[in-house]
Amino acid sequence: MFITVPVPKNEQLNSYAPGSCEREKLKKALSELHNDFIFAHTSADVKSLAVACLRGAFEFQGQKCSAASRLYIPDTIYDEWFKEMVEMLETVKMGDVMDFSNFINAVIDKESFDRIKNYIDYAKNSPVAEIIWGGNCDDSVGYFIQPTLIKTTDPMFCTMQEEIFGPVLTVYVYPEKDFSKTLDLCDKTSPYGLTGSIFAQDRKAILEANNVLRHSAGNFYINDKPTGAVVGQQPFGGGRSSGTNDKAGSALNLQRWISARSIKENFVPDIEYKYPFMAEA
Repeated sequence: MFITVPVPKNEQLNSYAPGSCEREKLKKALSELHNDFIFAHTSADVKSLAVACLRGAFEFQGQKCSAASRLYIPDTIYDEWFKEMVEMLETVKMGDVMDFSNFINAVIDKESFDRIKNYIDYAKNSPVAEIIWGGNCDDSVGYFIQPTLIKTTDPMFCTMQEEIFGPVLTVYVYPEKDFSKTLDLCDKTSPYGLTGSIFAQDRKAILEANNVLRHSAGNFYINDKPTGAVVGQQPFGGGRSSGTNDKAGSALNLQRWISARSIKENFVPDIEYKYPFMAEA
């Protein structure tokens, strides 16, 4: 069944068909709506944290709206985490999508390749950032970007705030004693609020992160990567500049488009105004 939607007079109906100008503009706008995070506490299980970073930032070449773009990690576990990351990244294969053993494939097109490469080149030349893994880009046969880790001393560095939509994760190492202060920093760094996660074994730290980052992520994960929501099974959506937090894929989404109404029908109407407790002794 097809429903014809009336178009107001004098208003142009935009086409979002594949290849249309409107669709390309929409794709570009949507790709800039998120900057998702992983926040680690000193009590975090480091191996699990590393796996979540690799999967959350690099699978699908980071071309997911929920992909992790920034990591906040305490100085007490950074070295161990980096060692775990290097050991795994050295085994990651990159190549054709037809070979399922390849974890990394090409990014979607040249525009995306150039955009990601520009961010990486900027980090290479920045006095407050360094490439600690990857950073190689090759468009000779396909548009391939090596999984890249950027370490910055500036928590407001551009890749900590802006969506790259590629296999790039920026790392900010904070002093362990500044956990609460850094939570607040994470909350205020980006105008977006789609997904984020906290890694900790300390329940008090988890509760604090959940409260401070309440509006930083519409989908908040505890000891898990900030990606992988299955639409239709897990409500998904973000607030702030990431959207209206409608939770697509759930009944919650419908509430945005309806005006709720409560109806009561009494099948046994009252015939006496006095209540039972009012009876005289």
